[in-house]
Amino acid sequence: MLAKKKTTNQSSFFFTLEDTLSHKHPLYILANRVDWQLFETEFSPLYCQDNGRPAKPIRLMVGLLILKHIRN
Repeated sequence: MLAKKKTTNQSSFFFTLEDTLSHKHPLYILANRVDWQLFETEFSPLYCQDNGRPAKPIRLMVGLLILKHIRN
């Protein structure tokens, strides 16, 4: 079952996670270059909308596969 997208607000007033990450790190650069919406539109029809356990986000699953391919 494809889970509904959660909208979360930042709980810290001083910094964001994006500010703490290195913008020069190869994985940071890759994450900003990948068209994640393409994967969402391609893989969403493969998930059941109303039955079963809520799935992990598609971006997480695709990102882990890319990371496994790069770092294996």
